[in-house]
Amino acid sequence: MRAAVLGSPIAHSLSPYLHRAAYRAMGLAGWSYEAFECDEARLPALLRELTPARQGPVTRAPADEPGTGGVWAGLSLTMPLKRAVLPLLDTVSGVAVEVGGANTVVFRDGGRHGDNTDVHGIERALAEAGVPAPRSATVLGGGATAASALAALRNLGLHAATLLVRDPARAGGTVEVAERLGVALAVETFDKLDASIRVDLVVSTLPGGAADVLADRLAGVPALFDVVYSPWPTRAAAAVAAAGGTVVGGFAMLLHQAVRQVELMTGRTGVPVEAMRAAGEAEIRRRAAALA
Repeated sequence: MRAAVLGSPIAHSLSPYLHRAAYRAMGLAGWSYEAFECDEARLPALLRELTPARQGPVTRAPADEPGTGGVWAGLSLTMPLKRAVLPLLDTVSGVAVEVGGANTVVFRDGGRHGDNTDVHGIERALAEAGVPAPRSATVLGGGATAASALAALRNLGLHAATLLVRDPARAGGTVEVAERLGVALAVETFDKLDASIRVDLVVSTLPGGAADVLADRLAGVPALFDVVYSPWPTRAAAAVAAAGGTVVGGFAMLLHQAVRQVELMTGRTGVPVEAMRAAGEAEIRRRAAALA
């Protein structure tokens, strides 16, 4: 049985290390997990090649894609595919509809079934770190991960939040997500940061290094969830920790969303979280040492 992560770029992905560790610990000797470079233009054709026909599984690779043969269980999706995949699916889970993106595709009964495990990953990461349900929150950045963060906050009982972005005109998709979630969203620019961090929790969905200039201004927040996992800690995370705040890193989110993906793709519970955690952390350390 095969599974893979798709995205562009994809070489940096930790997903193969997490999923393969799960398969080993679960005794799934016949399972494999790979990483495929795939952009939005390539996605429709690749999905057609991988989806089992309703009368049976894919057993032969297409001539132009010799690496895609075999029986496929599912896919993990990263940027820029989470939103692009939605119209290509046969069914979409409620949470994926709400956040406007699917990071998981399960092949079942000849169909493509989309789900979103990022929301679950955020909730589990916050709980694991002992962060209590916030009474107020600010989200930095307005992309797909910000949408998942808003859904997680809603599930934790928060129905109002602030979104800080560089250009509010480009946050329309996230505003629509907030409306579907029933979250009252105030959209501000980063120059309003000082007034917007007097909150219980700040969630930074900004890419690596982008929040460095904000580190000193974030230092006083009670809790920071920074979706970056490498290099770690980020300057923002280090500043919050030094001031006594609670810091949650992106690896915890990545780990727990992957755990849920393994459950969905294998149909099994009791996924070995600690084996996956150890494999992911070992690869992060290996990469850090290679750069030192």
